[in-house]
Amino acid sequence: MREFLLIGIGAGDPDYLTLQAIKAINRVDVFFVLDKRAETAELTRFRRQVCEQFATDRPWRFVTLQDPVRDQSQGRYTSVVEDWHDARARLLEQAIGTELEEGQCGALLLWGDPALYDSAMRLMEIIQARGNLALDYRVIPGITSVQALAAGHRIPLNRIGEPVHVTTGRQLAKGFPEDLDAVLVMLDGDLSYRKVMEEDMEIFWGAYLGTEDEILISGPAKDVTPRIEQARLTGRTAKGWIMDTYLLRRPRRSD
Repeated sequence: MREFLLIGIGAGDPDYLTLQAIKAINRVDVFFVLDKRAETAELTRFRRQVCEQFATDRPWRFVTLQDPVRDQSQGRYTSVVEDWHDARARLLEQAIGTELEEGQCGALLLWGDPALYDSAMRLMEIIQARGNLALDYRVIPGITSVQALAAGHRIPLNRIGEPVHVTTGRQLAKGFPEDLDAVLVMLDGDLSYRKVMEEDMEIFWGAYLGTEDEILISGPAKDVTPRIEQARLTGRTAKGWIMDTYLLRRPRRSD
């Protein structure tokens, strides 16, 4: 039996690692990384730095895999993502079978938390269902960009009695939920809030959260949108990638 750990390493600050995550890191023999492209090599370097800083109890190896390209030009979004997950699972399964001996422990170091908009647990379920490897896995939670956003802006995620709704830019573009006053948005490459923005909405936006390049902008959405657009353009041009998260909300309704 091979053991595998899905370790949440937080949103970009090494200090975000929990004691549980550090203990888990020190049980790992082989760290696997699904590297997407040259532009995001910085994220791979961060994972290696985490290993070098915290994996001090035993020898370890770092195995980098070229992440399959997701073809977004064909098929429905859900089926395209499912095909991509299957390709990733097959790649990881092959690497685990080749690089990780029985009785050893492997791991993926995952940005934020494995349970929030991350596919790692789905990959593990696919691998287990295929039945080619005797593999057991555990999940170690981490601090998300949503938590880092709230901390950076010094705001609670919800006002009194208000639900917390987390969604994607793709879903927000379909319309701001009528029965909600606030939404937290992730995975938005197009600033979809501009399509649903109302006159009196406010926004709390952040990019590269937890890193030394962190950017925080807040205020009336219609007023600060030009600043957010410029910050995204500048960041993407300089680094080749951007990860941002935001809270968009209406004024508090009276009871």
